[in-house]
Amino acid sequence: MSPGLLLALAGVITVSPTGPVRSLGEAIRRSQPGDTIVVQPGVYTEPTVEVDRRLVILGVGRPVFDGEGARTVLRVTADSVTIRGLVVRNTGAMGSEDRAGILLVEVLGGLVEGNEVRDAAFGIYGQTVRGVRIVGNLVAGPGAGYSLSGNAIHCWSCQDVTVADNRVTGHRDGIYLEFSNQSSILRNEVVENLRYGLHFMRSDSSLYQGNAFLRNGAGIAVMYSRRVTILGNRFLDNRGSAAYALLLKEISDSRVEDNDFAGNTVGLYLENSNRNRITENRFRENGRAVRVLANAVGNEFVGNSFVRNSFDVTTNSRSATSRFDGNYWDQYRGYDLDRDGVGDVPFRPVRLFSLLVEQNDPALILLRSPFVDLLDVAERVFPVLTPAALADGRPLMAAPR
Repeated sequence: MSPGLLLALAGVITVSPTGPVRSLGEAIRRSQPGDTIVVQPGVYTEPTVEVDRRLVILGVGRPVFDGEGARTVLRVTADSVTIRGLVVRNTGAMGSEDRAGILLVEVLGGLVEGNEVRDAAFGIYGQTVRGVRIVGNLVAGPGAGYSLSGNAIHCWSCQDVTVADNRVTGHRDGIYLEFSNQSSILRNEVVENLRYGLHFMRSDSSLYQGNAFLRNGAGIAVMYSRRVTILGNRFLDNRGSAAYALLLKEISDSRVEDNDFAGNTVGLYLENSNRNRITENRFRENGRAVRVLANAVGNEFVGNSFVRNSFDVTTNSRSATSRFDGNYWDQYRGYDLDRDGVGDVPFRPVRLFSLLVEQNDPALILLRSPFVDLLDVAERVFPVLTPAALADGRPLMAAPR
């Protein structure tokens, strides 16, 4: 039977504050799998709505479902449910219960699209789901402390989930994934969340592309994963004493490509992360553009540009082994006699002063002093203390376009 004929045969139930069906729960009880429930404008307060069959739930005129500060609002346990056009709000928070605006539990397929979730402990929560798409939603949390705030979009033990074109703000983490492989996080705007814009652990073979992470406590924390692609994102103004735009911790065989890092305390931080390629990124006006620890082995930095950073590269050891080749450094003072666009002498991006700061953080107060300028000159003339392994042997004379 064709999809068009199936749609024609499907029933339509209307929910309205003044109609014969006045609650979404009642409409679901009257429905058959494949039906469409159209919800008219109004404010609906009812016990947690259990969506236990395949339905399309469509809001017209932004109907509001209010949890009255006491419960999860919608709980989906059926495959292939569509929820579109609703305003879901006010779950309240309780330490012993993960309350969510929209909770999906052990489902295959489904679409949560074009909804507003406001003042919920967890906004949209996927628990052991597969093939679900979370698209074009606004998820705005209360901006309260950690104990009262969950995550805007939370995926636990999920497979093949797409999170795209959402705006999330005011939560503990904007987007959180754990044990969630083959996920695609695309074109989201993640703004002013308390801890991380995106936090994911043990989530292999995932793609993070075209997102904007702005003014979060920290940008992305990527942990204990393999084969991750981080492509074409913007990391802006993630600032604080422990803030970074992108943290890679125990990440291997991954790509970080064509991203913008600007105005962050630390742009990119690598710890115990191996065989990653960091290419064609732009590091501009960060405190520390790249911080790569000695236990990060076999990483390659190629075709990146470093402009107006306080420190282009810092490390905690002279034995660091990551490789820099063919990057642009605005601090490079070498020459190009054969005019091939590549400097004829290597550039050492790790400043001697940065090694001193590693041992004594308060020394950072001397950053703009003549003493530090003298150290830099001395190290350029006699480069004996900064890590030779981190030298760029082919520094570019002009920034890549």
